[in-house]
Amino acid sequence: MALTGRAGLLALIGVLVVGLLLPSWQGILVLFGLLVLGVAVDLVLAAGVRQLTFSRAGATSVRTGEPCVVQLTVHNPGRRLRGVLRDAWAPSAGVVVDRVAVDVPAGGSRVLSFELRPVRRGDRVADRVTVRSHGPLGIAARQGSHVVPWTVRALPPFHSRRHLPPLLERLRELDGRRASLIRGAGTEFDSLRSYVIGDDVRSIDWRASARSSDVVVRTWRPERDRQVTIVLDTARTSAGRVDGALGGLPRLDTAMDAALLLSALASQARDQVDFLAFSQQVRASVPRAKLPVLVQAMAPLEAELVEFDARGAVAEVLRRAGRRSLVVLLTALEPSIEHGLLPLLPALATRHHLLIASVSDPAVHAMAAGRGDLEAVYGAAAAERTLAERRRLTALLARHGVDVVDALPDDLPRALADRYLALKAAGKL
Repeated sequence: MALTGRAGLLALIGVLVVGLLLPSWQGILVLFGLLVLGVAVDLVLAAGVRQLTFSRAGATSVRTGEPCVVQLTVHNPGRRLRGVLRDAWAPSAGVVVDRVAVDVPAGGSRVLSFELRPVRRGDRVADRVTVRSHGPLGIAARQGSHVVPWTVRALPPFHSRRHLPPLLERLRELDGRRASLIRGAGTEFDSLRSYVIGDDVRSIDWRASARSSDVVVRTWRPERDRQVTIVLDTARTSAGRVDGALGGLPRLDTAMDAALLLSALASQARDQVDFLAFSQQVRASVPRAKLPVLVQAMAPLEAELVEFDARGAVAEVLRRAGRRSLVVLLTALEPSIEHGLLPLLPALATRHHLLIASVSDPAVHAMAAGRGDLEAVYGAAAAERTLAERRRLTALLARHGVDVVDALPDDLPRALADRYLALKAAGKL
């Protein structure tokens, strides 16, 4: 029960005026009696809320930040319902308007639409539906809540898809659909053509040149149906937030964006993409990943506050990848790599080519440029030491044959895709 509404407020003012016009004890009795009578009338004539039934329909998934609509149908088996309904969701679901006025006839139903704009990736769950049924006087109301389950999965936003058209254009050139065919170790022979300045002398076909008046070189096209295994680190370091054009997002979200762009590009190159999310155990696994399935698998992933088990991840990759592949590890470039991953590289490098992609924190780069006061200078020294450590780790990994992409959040997806195309052009996949 609740006292509610403008009409209820006016009624209370009227009762108070009547009470003041009468002698004190009579006014109090009349005031109390009229108030009780008004409340009783409203409670008796207000439609019940317990017998209401509900059903939902509408969106079950949407990209984070984009709008979607969920419909809520109210079925009223009793007398006419007039009041207010609130459809409560978690704050991260981004409900635009969660309270609406309702007027449902006796034995009828109404369909209400609620717009959601999720602000966080993951499963956004409806809480409960609360209905307040007003009486005719508007003094009191009946109120009750119902659990009406519904889940909307907020998918990774995939902001880096804007880079896909120029990358696909480069891929078409690389794949021989344009005139710029290349040579690389381990690629497929395509055709012969005359030598031009700048061609690799190792591509000269001496037998064909002997039968021709010109020096002839072989052209090649990149091999297809290569295997790309993407390993996403979802352990402690992936929870750290880094600033970017889209605000402070966890490293995990930036790594997901890079993985989606690489997966889309590799699929267009007709390479097989396998996806693995790992912390101390397998969190998600998508063999022969297609983009729609991949975004669904990524959506509910959150960082775990545990250390990344490099030995377990490498063992899982070796077990799953039966043939030579490009293994892309999206993880933090920090000193733990030297003790955790580095001793495992010989076993991994003999069968696969490893590429590590890491998000660099813009705040560290900004701090390194600070010179305003003593505190800024000390901060700059600490930042420079951090950056120097990242450069040392990059050089150390390179000496073991590991490619490293270390880029700012806004640049990482494109930088990783560019490195993939460079490796493909060089025939190293």
